[in-house]
Amino acid sequence: MAYQSLYRRYRSQNFEQIKGQPHVTQALRTAIKEGRHSHAYLFSGPRGTGKTSTARVLAKALNCSNLKDGEPCTICSSCIEIEQGKSFDLHELDAASHNKVDDVRELIAKVVLGSPGRTKVYILDEVHMLTPGAENALLKTLEEPPDHVVFVLATTEPHKVVPTIRSRTQHFEFHLLPGDDLEEHLRFVIGDAALDVDQAGIEYALRQGGGSARDTLSALELVAAAGGVPEGSNVGHDLAKVIGAKDAPATIAIVQRALDTGREPRIIGESTLDALRNAFLYSMGAPLGHLSEAAQNSAQELAGELGPATITRSLESLGQALVEMRQSPDPRVPLEVTLLRLARRDGTDNAALIQRIETLEAEVAALQANTTSPIQKAPTPETAEPDSSAPSTQSAPQPPTPSRDQASPSVLTLDELTKSFGDLLDELPQRIRARFRLGKIVGLEGDQVSFALPNAHVIDRCEEVRPDLEAALSTRFN
Repeated sequence: MAYQSLYRRYRSQNFEQIKGQPHVTQALRTAIKEGRHSHAYLFSGPRGTGKTSTARVLAKALNCSNLKDGEPCTICSSCIEIEQGKSFDLHELDAASHNKVDDVRELIAKVVLGSPGRTKVYILDEVHMLTPGAENALLKTLEEPPDHVVFVLATTEPHKVVPTIRSRTQHFEFHLLPGDDLEEHLRFVIGDAALDVDQAGIEYALRQGGGSARDTLSALELVAAAGGVPEGSNVGHDLAKVIGAKDAPATIAIVQRALDTGREPRIIGESTLDALRNAFLYSMGAPLGHLSEAAQNSAQELAGELGPATITRSLESLGQALVEMRQSPDPRVPLEVTLLRLARRDGTDNAALIQRIETLEAEVAALQANTTSPIQKAPTPETAEPDSSAPSTQSAPQPPTPSRDQASPSVLTLDELTKSFGDLLDELPQRIRARFRLGKIVGLEGDQVSFALPNAHVIDRCEEVRPDLEAALSTRFN
C-alpha cells in the first residue's frame, strides 16, 4: 500500500474520534439517532479543524447498516467504501475549481439520480468561491432537494457565503483545537506510528499548527522526516525578544540567519507577529487554551519583557509592513526597516512617545513617594537617646555606628527599591521573573510595598508565587 501522510492516515472515522468539536458531533449524533437530520448543513471554521472529516462521518452515519446511538460502525460495506473513496453515496466537489454555472448545473442534473445507499451526500468544499451565477443556480435545489439527498457546504470564510444560501442550511461553527487535546493526539500518533520525535519536536508541531489538527500533523511529519526541529524555527520569538531588548543590530542578524535557512521575509514577519499576538493576549488576560503549555510560557515571558505599549506598537508596525511587502520589489526592505524602527531606543511614533510618557510618569511617582513614604528604622541601642531620668554616669566612649555596608540601612526609599527591584528579579526563577515584570512598584509605606498589575488574570498568576518574592524582598532589604 502506498504511503499516506499522517493527516490522511489518522483522519477521524467516526464522531467519537473527531477532536475538539463536541458541540458539533453531539448535535449531529443526536439528530441522526432520532431521524431529524437536516437536508443541508454549513460547516465553517479555520482550516484543518475537521469540517470535511465530519461531513464524511455524517455520510457514513446516514448510510450505515449497523448504526448504534448515531455512530457509524466503520466495518460495514457502506462505511468501508466511503472510507476508501469508492462509494456512490458520497460526492465531493471542490467549489474553488468548479465554481461556474455549468458546474453547478451538472451537479443538479445528477442530484435526482438514485444511489445504492439510503442517502446521497454532496460535500461542496470552499463554497464561498462560487460565482454569483452558480450560487443562484444552486439555491432552489438546496432549499428543496430530493428526499434522499443531503448537502454539506464547507468554508473557511462564512461571511462570504450569501445570506440566501446560509438561510437554507443548519450552520455549525468549528473551533481551533485546544493545545492539550492536540498534544494528547500527537503523542498517540507518535506511539502508534513509531516515530522518533522528542519533546522539542512536539512543541514545534503544536506551535506551527496553531490549533489546526491537519497543520499540526503535517509539522510533526516534517520533524520526523528531518530528524529534528528545523533550524531557526523560533525566529518569531527571537525577534520579539530583541525588540524588547532594543537591540537593533541583533534584529538584522536574526533576519539574515532566517533568510539563509530559506525562509521568506513574509514568513519571518508572520512568525514574529504571531509571537507578539500571543504575548498581547496574555498581557490582556485572554484565554490561551489553543496554545500548548510551552507556548503559553513563551507568551508570558515576552509579555513580561516587552510590556503592553511595546507589544501594541510592534503589532501595528509589523501589520503595516506585511501589507507593504505585497507591493515592494524587495520584501526584505519593509521588514528590516520596521524591525529596526521598533528596536531603536529613540522611536518618534505615537506609541513610542506614549511609552516614554508612561516611563516618566512612573519615575515622577517614585520621586514624589520618596519625600513622603521613607521607611524609618527603629533606633538601635548604639544610637538610642539616653534616658534623662536615669542617673548621670561616666561611660566609656561608644563605638562608631556601622556603615551601610556593615548593617541594614536605616532608611529605604521608594527610588532605591524600584532601582534594585529589577536586579532582584533577575536572580529569581523565570516563572517569578516573567510574571512580576508585567507590573511595577507604585508605593512604599513602612514595610508594605504596593505593586500594580494590569488585570485580574495577571494578579492571580502573581499570587501563586507571591510568597517566594516576599521572601526574597525580606532577605534583600530586611
